[in-house]
Amino acid sequence: MKRHVLHVISGLSVGGAEMALYRLILQFRDSDYDHTVVALTPGGGMSARFEHVGIPLIVLDVRHSPFAHSVQLVRLIRKLRPDIVQTWLYHADFLGGLAARVAGNRRIIWGIRTTDLDIGCARTTSLVRRACALMSRWVPHTIVCVAHAALRSHARVGYDTSRMTVVANGFDLGALTASEAERDELRRRCGFGAGDIVVGTLGRFNLDKDHGNFVEAAGMLAAKDERVRFLMVGRDLDAGNQVLGQWIRDTGHADRFVLLGERDDAAVCLAAMDIFCLSSRTEAFPNVVGEAMAMGLPCVATNVGDVAVLLADTGVVVQKADPDALARGVHGLIARGPGYLFELGQLARERIRASYSMRCARARFESIYDSILDEGGLSCADSPAS
Repeated sequence: MKRHVLHVISGLSVGGAEMALYRLILQFRDSDYDHTVVALTPGGGMSARFEHVGIPLIVLDVRHSPFAHSVQLVRLIRKLRPDIVQTWLYHADFLGGLAARVAGNRRIIWGIRTTDLDIGCARTTSLVRRACALMSRWVPHTIVCVAHAALRSHARVGYDTSRMTVVANGFDLGALTASEAERDELRRRCGFGAGDIVVGTLGRFNLDKDHGNFVEAAGMLAAKDERVRFLMVGRDLDAGNQVLGQWIRDTGHADRFVLLGERDDAAVCLAAMDIFCLSSRTEAFPNVVGEAMAMGLPCVATNVGDVAVLLADTGVVVQKADPDALARGVHGLIARGPGYLFELGQLARERIRASYSMRCARARFESIYDSILDEGGLSCADSPAS
């Protein structure tokens, strides 16, 4: 008999949680579980993607009508009678968790996807997180953290550790591919020569991503090695970003940088790189590092969230907010030669295949779902529809 999981997420902008939910539901297509998504706010670049592949999607607007749409969420849960309600991100944990309990469903899974709680957090988000910490002892059955670092940081602020577990993101190796022709064409269009060593980064322009750290380290590398070029891909990583442009000019090597902005061919962009670099000052479990590893790229990354766990011995981990350390990490790889870079990249890809594939993520969530349902307990699916 098919079981039904109702996912409640804060919104469907393009981000790590949204992509993880999208990939997870696709991976469950041939399973005993059906999935429906409720977005608490309208819009977002992922909405069309969910609809295009036929994922049932219901959109509310709790930002503009909080009471009315919260009541609507309760009624929706009572009507759909899901076996499990799974929420993603703080606001969805809070509202979705309460709505499920009011609707009579105790099979609730919360989702935690942040690590450094004092960085880049709005006051309202901080208040919601505090409320969730108090509610964590009686609202969720299970709290799924995307990283061990996320579990530890939330335990420190009062979350109930007895309900917490870790499920890392999974990656679709079949989708993370690019041909040699695609790689060569993009490198040609970027002006990279056959002997150039391309160090790249991928991700939106954001203080947490610390692109200033990357650019400063790039300037140091450029001064050491005339072969090194830098490829930056992501929203607002383009010529219109005056702040970024000034940072690049300050290196004295602006001609070494190529800015591509936001694109929809991440795999090809990664394939055009020889080394991937994560310069973030905070992450939980960075999808982009896993994607780079899946593409066979050696990585140099700052020691944030579960980066060290993910990379293990397949890459280089350096201190965050330290451009000199970042530059040394990249330079150390370059000094080992192209053969070493290739071997390290292949080890990285094999690590993703063995431990972080979408099949692994599905198996972990399926085990959690089965365990919750095997315990029994009241849910809307067990009681008469209201």
